[in-house]
Amino acid sequence: MNLTASVPFDGVTPPLQHLGVIRVQGDDAASFLHGQLTQDFALQKPHEARLAAFLNAKGRMQASFIGVQWARDDILLVCSRDLLAQTLKRLSMFVLRAKAKLSDASAAFEVRGLAGSAAQAADTAIWSVSVQGDARLVRLYPADGTSRALWLAPVGTPAPEGAALTPELWQRGEVRSGIATLSLPVFEAFVPQMVNYESVGGVNFKKGCYPGQEVVARSQFRGTLKRRTYIAHSSTDALAAGTEVFSAADAEQPVGTVVQSAVAPQGGVDALVSLQIASAQEDLRAGSASGPQLVLEPLPYELLADI
Repeated sequence: MNLTASVPFDGVTPPLQHLGVIRVQGDDAASFLHGQLTQDFALQKPHEARLAAFLNAKGRMQASFIGVQWARDDILLVCSRDLLAQTLKRLSMFVLRAKAKLSDASAAFEVRGLAGSAAQAADTAIWSVSVQGDARLVRLYPADGTSRALWLAPVGTPAPEGAALTPELWQRGEVRSGIATLSLPVFEAFVPQMVNYESVGGVNFKKGCYPGQEVVARSQFRGTLKRRTYIAHSSTDALAAGTEVFSAADAEQPVGTVVQSAVAPQGGVDALVSLQIASAQEDLRAGSASGPQLVLEPLPYELLADI
């Protein structure tokens, strides 16, 4: 199901309305996020972005972010807009005496997707940040070998040059990259390893404590990883995040959950599906044991083995 073989995946999207921005400002902005999220923000440099998750005490993901250091003591967190308000409220509860102010900055910044030739201005290193005028470009994982970048800039900044790329094609590229963005239907459904975050730069095992850290570490170092996320395709016209996945041989117990999905231009739906590893070779069905079939495809990156 090669993305570039069906329609051109090259250009610039309009502002992506499904994404929002949380702004964290103050002397303790980095140290505050360092103590709350799964990645290291204390040592973050201006040319580095951070993929990170915010967990509950049981290690379940409440939100995921791409974090960019906009200026000293000023960090922007790009996340799913449908989780922004509740995430902002939850994070703010932990500020206490820290010198950090959190706000919804979605109206102040535009987030666009760049693919193909439009993404060439970004640094080639994954999760690197390049400066382009007033904008920041975050290099993302590719989709079917096609370069991608996230463009973040104040509202009113002239858009980068490039052909028009639809948000729908961009979201399919997100799925094809294998990097999940958590959304409301799968709130608290996964620990980070269930969506491969430890393998794509979303977890730092050397940093200090954060909510849910013990669960994440135990899953990684005690050989207890039982679920992973895979790319899948289905001929169905609809396959929403949160849909349960079954083995055709067992109508009672689901073996996985759809994390994220997007319409495929050649028909059907592509999806990221978090599955029991033991069920990955079975006849998989969406919604029920007799639902539409899901066909798994190879991930575009190597998974970090548990220890």
